[in-house]
Amino acid sequence: MMRKLFWTVPILAALSTFTARAQDVDWQKVDDAFGRKGTVSGDVHRYGFPRSDLNVTLDGVTIKPALALGGWVALKPMHGGVMVMGDLVLLDSEINPVMLKMISSGLEITAIHNHLVSASPATLYMHISGHGDPVKLANAIHEALAQSKTPMNAPAAANPPPPVDLDTAQLDQIIGVKGHVGGGVYHFSVPRRDPVTENGMALTPAGAMGVAIGINFQPTGNGKAAITGDFVVTQQEVNPVLREMREHGIEVTALHSHMLDEQPRLFFMHFWANDDAIKLAKGLRAALDKTASSRS
Repeated sequence: MMRKLFWTVPILAALSTFTARAQDVDWQKVDDAFGRKGTVSGDVHRYGFPRSDLNVTLDGVTIKPALALGGWVALKPMHGGVMVMGDLVLLDSEINPVMLKMISSGLEITAIHNHLVSASPATLYMHISGHGDPVKLANAIHEALAQSKTPMNAPAAANPPPPVDLDTAQLDQIIGVKGHVGGGVYHFSVPRRDPVTENGMALTPAGAMGVAIGINFQPTGNGKAAITGDFVVTQQEVNPVLREMREHGIEVTALHSHMLDEQPRLFFMHFWANDDAIKLAKGLRAALDKTASSRS
């Protein structure tokens, strides 16, 4: 019993110190640096940078920012400061100016790639990470994003969104989790059962840190929807999920990594379709059933 206590006391002390550091973050200064309020989920503050300035179309669908153009940055307190992760939506002409500003500030670029195929104009996605003082990181990211045409003013307060023109109750039942409306799009976030870590730090909450399976439905009329998002899968799950997608008429538009040192090793599979929403939901559920994810 004494030996167990010997190990427990230092651990509790370390956790207490960590909690105090988390509480010490001046989030108002971070909000000020980003020019907008963050959305709080657990101990993570997440900041949205949607490309509302772009008019992107694919297969005759005008893509809402909430469907596939919602850049974001998340800050999670950790020892000595915060961990930052992000996914920024950029045009090809914006990639290098933003990148140069990021790396000059000590931020890391962990991936640059497409999520969609044949969208016009083409959009690319830059994944970033870093660790340090939260206000300095926020200022550095803000200055880097200012090299693009990403709207830097805080979005105007939105009116309550109208309900999406889809049978959301049936979608919830099929997917196995409760979705939510945002920006005219119906969103699902499905976490994996097993924890994900990056540099030894648990990436929780999974949705806020970008490691939950994301599925988005944008109504396109007559019960149809454009769907996109990304499946977060292990090496063993890649091809079973890919086969289910293709067998159900869902295009796989990208397969790649978003991070550099996560455990377990993860791959992100992006997809696209525009068809009957219920039919597509059943295909997505078949793909979900090939993953170690948490759902009913």
